[in-house]
Amino acid sequence: MTSWQELPRAAFDLETTGRDPREARVVTASILLVDSEGSPLEHHEWLADPGMPIPDEAAAIHGMSTEHARTHGQPAAKVVLEVAAVLARLFDDGVPVLAFNARYDFTVLEREGERHGVSTPNPRPVLDPFIMDKQVDRYRRGKRTLTAMCAHYGIEFENAHTSAADVLATLRVAAVLAHRFTMLARPAEELHDAQLVWAERQAANFQEYLRRTDPTAVIECAWPVLPAGSPEKAQPPTVAVAAPALLNA
Repeated sequence: MTSWQELPRAAFDLETTGRDPREARVVTASILLVDSEGSPLEHHEWLADPGMPIPDEAAAIHGMSTEHARTHGQPAAKVVLEVAAVLARLFDDGVPVLAFNARYDFTVLEREGERHGVSTPNPRPVLDPFIMDKQVDRYRRGKRTLTAMCAHYGIEFENAHTSAADVLATLRVAAVLAHRFTMLARPAEELHDAQLVWAERQAANFQEYLRRTDPTAVIECAWPVLPAGSPEKAQPPTVAVAAPALLNA
């Protein structure tokens, strides 16, 4: 069967108001669809008024202030509806959607859909370079942010922490991974199922590591969407498996 990187694929990224994917609001969104050769077919961009002040910490990272979003952004409900519609069409067509640290972006989208009464698609097939990289090179030291991975794999990455730049970097990182590690060069549906197992194992291993010093540590294992409700214990944002988009790049 044909491997995913030999077919059209898309990438999806959000920049938001905060670290907790269950509470964060969408500020910017990007979806980039490319053909089998990696040439752009569609490029969608959104700026939303999240309906709440954008914290200074978030604005400093992605560059969108509360004033700018209120003046130039579309209503959040409209943005969520349009993003969900594009993703639904891609998934219905069998197009894999890449998302770096997919747990964050798809959880934000689902929770936003619930807030605004918008139906969001079942995310499948999803390809997550964060999960894939940890599986194929699990003992590599150092950070695994999108910026760090681009540096490691020799990929140029400008304007980090903007959703438009992040989707392009995500596609490039994933392509390099599939080229270097043959176990990742498989049909998208098959790779999606493999990541379900890998994500759970990675979370369990990390939780075991943390419990050497904190017996109550909890790492969420669901992928690519976290369930509604809060985890038993808040995760340290710099190490949590569900680390947010604010930290991805």
